[in-house]
Amino acid sequence: MNLLKVFSFLLFWIISFQMFGQDEDSLETDPEMSRWDMIKHDGASAFGGIKHVYTNPVRWKKRDWTTFAGIVAGSALLLAIDEPANDYFLEQEEDIPHIVKETGFRFGKPLLNYGLTTGVYAFGILTKNEKVRKTGILLIASATAGGIIQTISKTLAGRARPSTGKGSTDFRFYSNDSGYHSFPSGHAILSFTTAYAISKQFTNPYVKGGIYALGLVSPVSRLWAGAHWLTDVVLGVAISVVVVDGIDNYLNKNKRYAYKSKRLGIKWNITMGPGQLGLIGSF
Repeated sequence: MNLLKVFSFLLFWIISFQMFGQDEDSLETDPEMSRWDMIKHDGASAFGGIKHVYTNPVRWKKRDWTTFAGIVAGSALLLAIDEPANDYFLEQEEDIPHIVKETGFRFGKPLLNYGLTTGVYAFGILTKNEKVRKTGILLIASATAGGIIQTISKTLAGRARPSTGKGSTDFRFYSNDSGYHSFPSGHAILSFTTAYAISKQFTNPYVKGGIYALGLVSPVSRLWAGAHWLTDVVLGVAISVVVVDGIDNYLNKNKRYAYKSKRLGIKWNITMGPGQLGLIGSF
């Protein structure tokens, strides 16, 4: 559990540091805007983003439908190796450190996940930092939209978990039995939604890669535990990407959070590379 706290604190610290250092001139949306007005504006932004995700398919163009078809086709191919993959991951379970498994399990739980996301947003409200607020809303709206999708899908699909001893193609549609709530993986959706949304605030590929890796610990931990099939996890990650991108596009397109283009002071960026870790300031 200590490792999980360190990871959560590290994510929170990095994103807060990045937001303050990146644009000193955009800390306040409007000096006259009260925090209560900000909360109302942010609530409308979150609701609009969630609604946008659910209505987005009616606006899809050919490229979007091609992407959707690719996800479906890829999942169908993975379905053929679900059971061998399950056997493989179960064999690795004994060699995985307990702290890693525990971190993966906890990071995908709603209580900790929403604690982290609301913490980021609360920090943005307290400091009136528009970029942190936007990131907090992206996190909260994405987790909510993805959470609703996975909750409904689990019941509708009624797919048997590997732990039931049934095959990967055993379904009991509209089932309330938790043993038949395998598809998709809620841990995968919540954890990777958080990681993917935070990674969007960075351009450094090493930082992005590190955040992606953290976000994937929880999905993979569900494979080690025999709680989900490979396709449950892969589709969960795919849903995360689609949801976060949809809400982020909505916030940007509608200019819910507009940052001033004028740059003052020094722009700080965290840099990571083979054998190095540091900060670079640009004037």
